[in-house]
Amino acid sequence: MSNNGLLSLSSSMAGDIVVIHINGVLDATTRDQFSDYLDAEADDHGPDMILDLGKVSFMDSRALGLIVHHWQRSTTAGGNFALVAVQYPNSKVMWVTGLSQRLPLFDTLDDALAAFAA
Repeated sequence: MSNNGLLSLSSSMAGDIVVIHINGVLDATTRDQFSDYLDAEADDHGPDMILDLGKVSFMDSRALGLIVHHWQRSTTAGGNFALVAVQYPNSKVMWVTGLSQRLPLFDTLDDALAAFAA
């Protein structure tokens, strides 16, 4: 678990897939914390990763760039990657950039896991 007051990060496992629960602000002030946490989880658990963004209160373009980096890292290594519970009002940058059409977005964790199994 990682918590700096603005951002709280924790993980759980869904089978062999790490699910990262993000609560708070994803911006320049929390980018390093977010980056370090994602790197450590990928190193510890492999390329399969799901980011639960349901409790993200704000996301900027730097955080989105980091998410894209981990999506590419995961898929390049033969893994699965998904974002779940993305809330448009708090993650508008995904739609403004058009990445909402490219990133693997799912409403629920179960939906993402079902897509991984297919």
